[in-house]
Amino acid sequence: AVVSTQSTGEESADYADAKQTLMTHKLLAPAYYILSGNSSGEGVIITRSLTETLDVQELNITGGRWFLLQTNYDPWVSPPFFDDRRTPGNICVNQWGQDNVGYKSLFNVLSTQPNLNKLTVYTSLLTVREGVTSWVQLCKTPCTPW
Repeated sequence: AVVSTQSTGEESADYADAKQTLMTHKLLAPAYYILSGNSSGEGVIITRSLTETLDVQELNITGGRWFLLQTNYDPWVSPPFFDDRRTPGNICVNQWGQDNVGYKSLFNVLSTQPNLNKLTVYTSLLTVREGVTSWVQLCKTPCTPW
């Protein structure tokens, strides 16, 4: 059976259960799942094909990996030079540092070029405690097309 991300969030007993479900359920299309939990260190990006999990990136705070960043490109593939949003995103988050990252700073990264571009329709931020907040976005000219 195909499982929705909504039902995964509603029906999973905990972070580990949700992670396992997202790694193993049937898909209708490839996906990047970004999952966080209630406890420090619970965070993962799961890259899925239709039939299998291709990659799992997990937080490792003690190992120095205190944040994860996902763009429209597989983590093991260099983004094309004309659409590199990964590098500026990583630079911004690292400059803020772990103690200064929050809703406002993440929204600023997602609402600033090159992460914001002519193809951006909306931006959503979600936390376990706060729920989902979404904004319709418009990248005013001059703005990159992708």
